[in-house]
Amino acid sequence: MTDGTAPMARPGRRLLRWLAAGGATALAVVLGLALALRSGAAPACAAPALAGPPAPGVAHQGKATFYDSKGAGGNCSYPAAPADRLYVALGPSEYAAGAACGGYLDVTGPRGAVRVLVMDQCPECLPGHLDLSREAFARIADPVAGIVPVSYRAVVDPKLPGPLSFRVKEGSSRWWLAVQVARHSNPLRTVEVRQSGSDTWRTAARQDYNYWLVADGVGPGPYALRVTDARGHRVTATGVRLAPGEVQGSDVRMYGGGTVTGATTRPAPAATSARPGPRPTPSPSRSAVPMPSASSAEGVPVNEPAVLDAATDERPGC
Repeated sequence: MTDGTAPMARPGRRLLRWLAAGGATALAVVLGLALALRSGAAPACAAPALAGPPAPGVAHQGKATFYDSKGAGGNCSYPAAPADRLYVALGPSEYAAGAACGGYLDVTGPRGAVRVLVMDQCPECLPGHLDLSREAFARIADPVAGIVPVSYRAVVDPKLPGPLSFRVKEGSSRWWLAVQVARHSNPLRTVEVRQSGSDTWRTAARQDYNYWLVADGVGPGPYALRVTDARGHRVTATGVRLAPGEVQGSDVRMYGGGTVTGATTRPAPAATSARPGPRPTPSPSRSAVPMPSASSAEGVPVNEPAVLDAATDERPGC
């Protein structure tokens, strides 16, 4: 795929055609552009600005290709791809530095529709370009086509794959803590951490590899985690241990029962998480957390929903 370089190449070819056809007017345009560049102004066809995950309830038009994660969990750092292998990688604008991780998209193509988990980033994909798993692509189009037009939208409050799970990152200690939250289904807005016995909540910073970091640590644990998603659902889980590399299950569901507090986590099977390297093109390898079949009823947000900006800043001709 050459999407990542094409936008920068086209304007140069266009200027050559203008010079050939427009004479002095074209020359003035070129000189003006040169002066703007020297003064630090951005060119008209700058790279798309960071936009955020696809806005819920809005139909987006785009295209889809496919690749194979080989079972890995992608830039969202999940231990593995989902059991049904229905996942998607988004371009940097819609991946939004990890803000889209764990959400779902409904994608419609030439011969059907499929629901996919956002678990990876496609560095070369422009806004609107979805890189689906091979299995997901086969649900909406003939894989022989390679690339097809699609429409897609973010799913609001999809059925939950189960209670929340937590994974403390390797290298974490009482002085540096990074925690991943999984099985939340809507993208997350905030994660706050509190040392057991303390009244002070610490706001964790989202990392682009889908962990939430308190850079100066919270203490030795166990911890309470207060999780809020982009739709305003908020729950609190307690008893999360300082156990790096271990996936810890819980009894807390992100929605379906309003705010839940005091639910103690229980250990789940240990898993490892590796951040993938640079992704190859059309159908190479990239990576989501195994999703159990249990689901809960859809619920009503307990807070006002967050607004997710879906602007792409993709200008005509760029």
